[in-house]
Amino acid sequence: MKLLFDLFPVLLFFLSYGAAKRMPESATALIGGLLGSIGADDHVLASQAPILVATLVAILATFGQVGWLLGRGKKVDKMLWISLAIIAVMGGATILLRDPTFIMWKPTVLYWAFAAVLLGADLLFGRNLMRAMMGQQISLPDPVWQRLNLSWVGFFVLMGILNLYVAFNFSEETWVSFKMFGGLGLMLVFVLAQGFFLSRHVDERK
Repeated sequence: MKLLFDLFPVLLFFLSYGAAKRMPESATALIGGLLGSIGADDHVLASQAPILVATLVAILATFGQVGWLLGRGKKVDKMLWISLAIIAVMGGATILLRDPTFIMWKPTVLYWAFAAVLLGADLLFGRNLMRAMMGQQISLPDPVWQRLNLSWVGFFVLMGILNLYVAFNFSEETWVSFKMFGGLGLMLVFVLAQGFFLSRHVDERK
């Protein structure tokens, strides 16, 4: 259930992009009206409208996630706050400047932010965040916790690089599909590989 909640903005980004591609005139009118209301005087090209609509939807969806949690008195984890800040800044820049480059960089910045948090907490504060998140469910030797933490750091760094490669070497449509299916698929493969690795070391707590 949490996975679906976390993927909510990405799913809406993908769906709204597809809808805007099918209805370019409506998408252009929507973005043109928005930009006109904040003083933009340039013509909004129809080819730009789908990515701008999808970006707007993703921003609203992420704010909605945070608002829903706060409204129910639940804790908003740090990763979601980071995601909100990044989508607000980079998504906002994409809409205001009508430049998809910013939103295409957004996954990379988010991945690298996650990597920096994991690595920084370990090096600067001696805190293994993977142990903090999973330590109540499983017991692992200290070296395994360290390898687990570093493996996630490496995964996020590589995902950031891969996102940039796809974004700037393939079409916009390909990047949008990769953002939805490629990123999720690679994450699933990595989690399964992690599970196989941990199964050799884990001592589940009863």
